[in-house]
Amino acid sequence: MTEQPLIQVQASSTFKRNLRDLTKKYRKTSARRANRRSNTGSGYPVFKLRVRNSDTQKGKSGGYRLIYYLRTVTGIILLTIYTESEQADIAAEDIRSIISEYEKQSLEGKEND
Repeated sequence: MTEQPLIQVQASSTFKRNLRDLTKKYRKTSARRANRRSNTGSGYPVFKLRVRNSDTQKGKSGGYRLIYYLRTVTGIILLTIYTESEQADIAAEDIRSIISEYEKQSLEGKEND
């Protein structure tokens, strides 16, 4: 039996900051159910998850949007998270900017090792 490779999930500083802010506002933040769809226009394999917010009674459509980047077959980078009620969508340029910032921080971290 062959073992499946482990998936590495990392988070951008933007994701961490936004998640911290959301958990202060919505105490029951959880990611139980989600649908994914491709976010076109960024030039990267980026996906958007619709995640239910159990603090509101609107279901997934009124919940969170989690944007992630499929960096490699086994590497996922969490880019950002926001509520649909506060932000309708995220621009492709914003996604590219978050990815560039993450890549720069990753390189700086490797150089300091």
